[in-house]
Amino acid sequence: MQTRTLRTLRSWAFLAGTAASIAFPAAAYAYVGPGAGISVLGALWGLVVGVLTAIGIILFWPIRMMIRKSKAKKAGEETVAADGTTTADAVDEPAESESTPS
Repeated sequence: MQTRTLRTLRSWAFLAGTAASIAFPAAAYAYVGPGAGISVLGALWGLVVGVLTAIGIILFWPIRMMIRKSKAKKAGEETVAADGTTTADAVDEPAESESTPS
C-alpha cells in the first residue's frame, strides 16, 4: 500500500514540476543554427509530399481503371471493324471441318 501512495506522490510532484516550468519559463540561452531549421523544413516537406502522393494515388485509382476500360473497349471495337466480324460471331459459327461429314 505504501508503494502506491509513493507512486501517486511522485506523479503529482512530476505534474507540479512540469506545470511550474511551463507557467514560469526562464530565458533559454541557447542558439539554434540555420541548419537545424533547414533540416526540420526538409523533413516536413518530405512528410507533406508523401501524404499528398498517397492521397493522390488513392483518389486517382478509380479514374485510372475507367481509362483502362475505355481503352480496352476502343481496342476491341477497332479489331471488330478491321475483321468485319465480332468475337461472338466467330464463336457461334462452327468450323467447316466440323460441319462436313466425313
